[in-house]
Amino acid sequence: MGSWGILALLVGLIFLRQPLIVLMGAVTLYCYYFLPEPPLESFRELNSVIGDLFFAGDKEILLAIPLFIIAGNLMTHGSIARRLIRIAETMTAPIPGGLAIAAVFSCGIFAAISGSSPVTLIAIGGLMYPSLTKAGYPTNFSMGLLASGGTLGIIIPPSIPMIVYAIMVGVSVTDLFIAGIGPGILLMSLLMLYSIIRAGKTVKRGKWVWSDIKIAWKEGTLALLMPAVILGGIYSGFFTATESAAIAVFYAILVEVFVHKELEIPKIPKIMAESAEMLGILFLILILAVSLNKFMIENEIPQNLVATMSGLISSPVTFLIGVNILLLIVGMFMDIMSAILVLAPLLAPMAVNYGINPVHFGIIMIVNLEIGYLTPPVGVNLFVASGIFKQPLGKVIQSVAPIVALFLIGLMLVSWIPEISLGLIGGTEGTPSP
Repeated sequence: MGSWGILALLVGLIFLRQPLIVLMGAVTLYCYYFLPEPPLESFRELNSVIGDLFFAGDKEILLAIPLFIIAGNLMTHGSIARRLIRIAETMTAPIPGGLAIAAVFSCGIFAAISGSSPVTLIAIGGLMYPSLTKAGYPTNFSMGLLASGGTLGIIIPPSIPMIVYAIMVGVSVTDLFIAGIGPGILLMSLLMLYSIIRAGKTVKRGKWVWSDIKIAWKEGTLALLMPAVILGGIYSGFFTATESAAIAVFYAILVEVFVHKELEIPKIPKIMAESAEMLGILFLILILAVSLNKFMIENEIPQNLVATMSGLISSPVTFLIGVNILLLIVGMFMDIMSAILVLAPLLAPMAVNYGINPVHFGIIMIVNLEIGYLTPPVGVNLFVASGIFKQPLGKVIQSVAPIVALFLIGLMLVSWIPEISLGLIGGTEGTPSP
């Protein structure tokens, strides 16, 4: 009754178009009431869930999520993004496809501050798209590049999905952040190479102008220092990921309000309210997912699943091929937070059983779901790009297709070469080469 009951419940709620929070809550309550032997009494079952809510909420790292979102929104309303772009433009002017490379570089740097793909796309894409098209870059190329560059926000640390994965699987957030550097640089490099090949011969090159470089660096030094301070503090162990998020908010307010004077104090409460609106549902879903995860562990569901899969799949290579295909399909239909909350507690123990480092697997999972930001029908960046560029959704999908193919190459490299992810954290154990 248990498994079929869960399936019937999910199908019924999906048919009724209920949001993810209703699905998570219903499945969690169902599991606590019907699956244990003997079944729990209603009062005890409700107490179990409520106790888990307190357990899930009592995690310091949870504070990092709202703080990074607030910092990203503050910078989007201020001038940090514009100043970062100006530095990148002056430094890449003589390179073939220099302005496009500047766009990718700006996405990477801003991603290292905001931790969010949609925020990165809105902040950088809204400023760079008119500049690229005015400079003669094809519309399709410009849209695809910026929509794809925005996805760097979830793989280049600090990354909000990495924090969620760490909570659900129980790995170090700092290790995940460090492991994201190599794959982030790899994907940025692929986008830059794509820019040189596609646009390098069709767009006139610029030249270095010392006066422009000097002004750009003078105006943008504080903006450029922000990721250096945040990431340097985390990797050096001087402060934690949560403390770095608080510093990011303080730094953004200090620089935007009192130094750049591009953000007015009366606007800050509205920015806080926008951030709270984004976070309200996410936190409830996250806490319910932690409760469901605790139930599964107590009832040895992941362990039983690992034992079953071990009899069907004999090698880590076969497992990785299957899980990559699964995650690519899931990324087409689920947002990244939902996918991590539901699948990470199930797939990570299986990966460990096949000798795959859980940090490495987390990066594989996030790169897979990052591609999901660019694939219909639920690709978040596709809809965001369509809105800010004022272009039909079909045209945006067409523009990202070549880059999705590039990212698939990057995914294969990240999956089969663990050193790309694990080299900087002092461990290279992971998937054996096929």
